[in-house]
Amino acid sequence: MRKYVVIYRSVLMENLQYIGNIALGFVSYFIFIFVFINLWDYLYAEPGMRIAGYTKEQMIWYVMITEMIWFGSRSEAVVGQVTADIRGGNIAYLMNKPYHYTLYILARHTGEWCIRIPMYALFAAAIGLTMVGEIEGFGLLALLPSAISIVLGITINGIFKLCISLVSFWIEDVHPFQWMYDKLILIVGTVFPIEIFPAAMRPFMKLTPIYTVCYGPAKLVVDFHMEQYPEILSAQLLYLGVGTSLMFFLYGKGVKKLYVNGG
Repeated sequence: MRKYVVIYRSVLMENLQYIGNIALGFVSYFIFIFVFINLWDYLYAEPGMRIAGYTKEQMIWYVMITEMIWFGSRSEAVVGQVTADIRGGNIAYLMNKPYHYTLYILARHTGEWCIRIPMYALFAAAIGLTMVGEIEGFGLLALLPSAISIVLGITINGIFKLCISLVSFWIEDVHPFQWMYDKLILIVGTVFPIEIFPAAMRPFMKLTPIYTVCYGPAKLVVDFHMEQYPEILSAQLLYLGVGTSLMFFLYGKGVKKLYVNGG
């Protein structure tokens, strides 16, 4: 475990040198949020109006939280590095290192978002409190469960993106699959909460990563209910276990393929 902590700390310190580059992403984030603030201002024509059970403030904060996760957790490690290592043959060297390659990548991924997420969280809070107002009913009781759920959501997302990258052992270009996964998460779970969609679709959506990556964490922030927390946490732990098992399975099969083909 110590070797992964060392990897995490080295990436963390490396990213601290590029705070300015991370802050440049605030421009895109602000533009996106500004557009949605005006969109929901238009849709919520009447004061006190609710759409799918959400007030205007809750709906805007929902988008702000999910976009914070989206912008803050983007990582080159689980996408670009894995694909480049496999396609370039560097994986043959790295898989013989005294650590598990996939855990090495996840440690790097964690070191990257541990800088980005707090920065985006502070920026989102500043925008929200200035342009939207406080979240009704949100208190210190909701802070820790929400933070835990956000961390789990980011980790699950990283694991599934890593799984897609590991398909590079068999398919030369996995970018179309990454694109489809990203757009599914972005359009279905990030921009709109599950309650917006038809009732027939909601049970199915709760069985997808959408529920655990973005909807669950954001729902706890904008409309926290302690009785809902075990349901979201259980789903996240289940997906964490399934995703991790799939990750090890794909990596094991890929490494075996390399050995069979002579590296």
